[in-house]
Amino acid sequence: MYNFIQFIHSWSRWAVVFLAVFAIANAFIGWLNNKNFEKKDNILNASFVGFMHLQALIGLILYFVYSPLGFEAFSRTDVNVMKTASVRYWAIEHITVMLLAVVFAQVGRSLSKKATESIIKHKKAAIFFSISFVLMMSRIPWSESARLFRGL
Repeated sequence: MYNFIQFIHSWSRWAVVFLAVFAIANAFIGWLNNKNFEKKDNILNASFVGFMHLQALIGLILYFVYSPLGFEAFSRTDVNVMKTASVRYWAIEHITVMLLAVVFAQVGRSLSKKATESIIKHKKAAIFFSISFVLMMSRIPWSESARLFRGL
């Protein structure tokens, strides 16, 4: 089960990354060109944030239920979590920064929905989605190529 959930988490990341790029580009184009905020903009923003939530849920299931590198790392006696970089990355850094990325995406979506003017809707989405994207990209394990396109 661990390998299957990890596979889903690994591959669904690409949907999140692509949706983030499209949502951010769309928000900046709308903001800088003073475009009306339309139904398609709302759907794109909701899709991005929805996939972020789904990815976080899958990640939390891995962290708390299946992964020996997540929550379980704190109960291990053979390693000091904070002194071992690879364990610290998976046990603390990855989950903390990714959850912050989800929070920034959700805040951007909420502020965008509450705004009354189209330009403000686009501006809030552009700013908060960009922060979310930078956080998210900083914690994807780019140096571990086997993790980027994980197989079953």
